[in-house]
Amino acid sequence: MTADDPAGDRRGTASDGATPRPLIERVALGGIAILVAALFGGIAVAAFAGHEVFLGAMAAIGGLMTVWAAAGNIRRG
Repeated sequence: MTADDPAGDRRGTASDGATPRPLIERVALGGIAILVAALFGGIAVAAFAGHEVFLGAMAAIGGLMTVWAAAGNIRRG
């Protein structure tokens, strides 16, 4: 814990001496994100089936953003 990171949960890069997340942790977090994205997809399908276009579009965008964040997490470390 430091003054910049009072909770002590910030991960650094290899250049500042901190170790990146292990691969198994990145894959597990990516898997959880994929599950959440699938739930967003289910909401989107149900909303479009019920003629709720705005809700369906927002759920679909949420699913895409979740997949994007998961891919960034796995790639970045």
